[in-house]
Amino acid sequence: MNLTLRELQAFVSVARVGSFTRAARTLNLSQPALTVQIRQLEDVLGVRLFDRNTRSVALTQTGKEFLPVVERVLGEIDAVALNARNLAEGQRGLVTVAALPAMASTLLPATIAAFKTEHPGITVRLRDGVMQRVLTLVKSGEVDFGVATTTRRDPEITISPLMADPVSVVFPAGHPLERQRRITLDGLLKVPLIVMNPEYSVRTLVDRILESSGKSVEPAFEASYVPTAIGLVKAGLGVAIIALSAAREPAQLAGLRVRAISHPALARHIGIIQRAGSSLSPAAERFLKAVRAACRRQAA
Repeated sequence: MNLTLRELQAFVSVARVGSFTRAARTLNLSQPALTVQIRQLEDVLGVRLFDRNTRSVALTQTGKEFLPVVERVLGEIDAVALNARNLAEGQRGLVTVAALPAMASTLLPATIAAFKTEHPGITVRLRDGVMQRVLTLVKSGEVDFGVATTTRRDPEITISPLMADPVSVVFPAGHPLERQRRITLDGLLKVPLIVMNPEYSVRTLVDRILESSGKSVEPAFEASYVPTAIGLVKAGLGVAIIALSAAREPAQLAGLRVRAISHPALARHIGIIQRAGSSLSPAAERFLKAVRAACRRQAA
């Protein structure tokens, strides 16, 4: 059975106004063209839908039973079309983002909150994880894009710059480091160091720079989470090397100082990571634009 949308719309229009002439005018058709559409519909169904003479048009019993069904179907089609239009225009949709913990706990929450106020029809989901986890989620297509850093070339992904994130040291107020004009990586090797575990991009960056000069970190403690590292600093067990973006919570840093480490290469470059060959939905494009704007405001 091959029913066309135009035929169904023609049927409903005639049924509502009770006139082929008025229905044709509403549909911007000639009356003969409308009559052909109704006849084709009746031929496909094998029943008459209208009793008509030179004066009036009335629904048959079958036509009366058919009308509410067609009206419901056309209503559902209109709803689907509107939904598709909203998705295409980025007014509705679902966006899933993966991000490093430092980004997921500082930059993105406020960005998501502001975005939801402006775009209530778009749902944003956030998944946090270390660099390798973010890459895995992007490659598998489980997220629209990632906010992370990577120095490895990978044909499965594309990276576009977002922001520079200096590597910094966190220490208690009154520590000898507070009196130094410049804090160097070599100088930090002389004090008890609290570093993140090797899964973190900051640790990878620090290790790589030290290895290039034949040195290595001998940590007093390794932490898997930034709050753990900061807690160890507060207990006087050493100074912590973390990304500056991870040290933006005033309450967490009460009584501590944060200084960037002086080294031209000691900054990780945060980027937007996407699966190669894939394009973003309009909703994801809108959210990515909001993330970039938030980064510009933060850097200003």
